[in-house]
Amino acid sequence: MTLRIVIADSQPVVRAGLFAFFQNTDVQIVDDAQNCAELVAKTLAALPDVLIADVAFPDGSCFDAVVELRSRGYLGRVLVLANDARQFELASARAAGVDSYLLKRTSRSELLTYVRALAQADANVDAYSGELQRVSSLMNRQRVEPFSPLTIRETQVLRCVALGLSNKEIALTMRLSVDSIKEHVQNIMRKLDVKNRTQAAVLGIREKLIP
Repeated sequence: MTLRIVIADSQPVVRAGLFAFFQNTDVQIVDDAQNCAELVAKTLAALPDVLIADVAFPDGSCFDAVVELRSRGYLGRVLVLANDARQFELASARAAGVDSYLLKRTSRSELLTYVRALAQADANVDAYSGELQRVSSLMNRQRVEPFSPLTIRETQVLRCVALGLSNKEIALTMRLSVDSIKEHVQNIMRKLDVKNRTQAAVLGIREKLIP
């Protein structure tokens, strides 16, 4: 059985590499896209078993494109092939309806394994399943009491946390001391009733606390 996929990446060399990856296999690339607009149009036209997409494109995020695809009835599997696995991107992937999240350093054999398993609706194939499952449980968590409002400064810090920045990096970005950032992070976790930075980032995205 031949598996049909669409690939989407803004870099021609990456798309060419994927064509080479799947050459002489049971996976057929039926179309490729270089931006979000093409990603949506070509996926809906081809209705592939699996869509493989990068995170960012010149005209937007693949997560927004996936949300549009899901709203328009696309039921195929979506695999994000990214350079890294940042907290913000993992949470956004989960919220958008992405099925799997792999890094671009994944080997050819591993990528083939995941694509085949995804096409067969195997729910246990994600290389970051632990991360995505943890993100899922947090995003599905029901609140008992309303969150305390965050200050403007705390919201800025939370956004930096969601982007994966360390306290030192946030301090340099915001021109504050590291101790001040630590205090803001502690206040954020207390107000959101979470135990760590990842939980704070995920709930911040879920509750639209991050602009």
